Amino acid sequence: MELRFISSIRDIDADAWDTCANTDYPFLRHDFLLGLEDTGCTTANAGWQPYHCLLLDGDDLMGAIPTYLKTHSYGEYVFDWALADAWQRSGLQYYPKLVSAIPFTPCTGPRVLIHPHASAPDLVAKTVVQGLQAKADDIASSWHVLFHSDADQCHFENTGMHERQTCQFHWFNHGFANFDDFLATFSSRKRKNLKKERAKVDQQNIQMKTIEGEAITPEICEQFHRFYQITYAKRSGHGGYLTQRFFTDLLPKLRDQVLLVFAYAESTPVAGALYFKDSNNLYGRYWGALAEFDGLHFEACYYQGIEYCIRNGLQHFDPGAQGEHKIQRGFEPIRTHSQHYICDKRFDAAVGRFCQEEVDHVRDYQAAARDLLPFKREG
Repeated sequence: MELRFISSIRDIDADAWDTCANTDYPFLRHDFLLGLEDTGCTTANAGWQPYHCLLLDGDDLMGAIPTYLKTHSYGEYVFDWALADAWQRSGLQYYPKLVSAIPFTPCTGPRVLIHPHASAPDLVAKTVVQGLQAKADDIASSWHVLFHSDADQCHFENTGMHERQTCQFHWFNHGFANFDDFLATFSSRKRKNLKKERAKVDQQNIQMKTIEGEAITPEICEQFHRFYQITYAKRSGHGGYLTQRFFTDLLPKLRDQVLLVFAYAESTPVAGALYFKDSNNLYGRYWGALAEFDGLHFEACYYQGIEYCIRNGLQHFDPGAQGEHKIQRGFEPIRTHSQHYICDKRFDAAVGRFCQEEVDHVRDYQAAARDLLPFKREG
């Protein structure tokens, strides 16, 4: 078998990649990753140079890990600015580093891809992991695997990598028949608060519309890009990581796994939320608005997503990173995982201690967050 690194996902056959991924998780699709490249989101100039790791048996793709050569730490959502600062203060270069992640997407999913018919799947995983560690030793300061699935955990055990954890807030469908059925699990006071919040949107004469399938047109995506760009500029002082072509060229191609929720005031679109979906999960990704409307962000980004999951039988809703305000709206704290390989052994032990202390903190934080959930107390 041959280990190979490619500078564009275009250099591997789409069917071979998707077969090896063996999932309908939308962010691993060959056309999604290629679309990021073609629309200018993941390029060397953007600081996201594709550097995907492949394991080939002749012409057959047996394993892979989506990887990027990074020259900054933006768009990752597992923050390592302190590590970069420590490297710099020691007179060393932290960048470039290798990052195995979905760009701009803090959504848990597979990162170690193994062909479903591989005769020795453990060997495939071991080979690609060791191959990336060796490549990091040659060209980078470190290698980071972000938001990997629980199933991937075993591939990083006894590899010298350090685990970090973060806490996100996700919604789970416990067989709810409708939104009121979900609200019935809340305490009386919390239920009333949420109903009042939703009522604010109606009081502003705003109508919500779900857009999917063939209605995901370049024109509607261009409108959403306007929302996205304005909101990013207000919040961060720049127009966002994603280009206009990401929205107008790529999203219509992926329409089977894309959902938009638009808000209309007097028939004029004023805000929207972008989601992706697969057979079991909904992923909230971006939000934008032309102006501030009381309660509209929560309606478009959370409540509409919950209602969509209930209507369509989706079991899990990941609304994105961070946000303690999600707790009182019924999103439960869950831990996400990442792995970190440090090439310079002078830093390795210190990073390991930091990661362990952080894991302990996140565990305690998750327990405290669970105590704040709005659900009725048993007994």
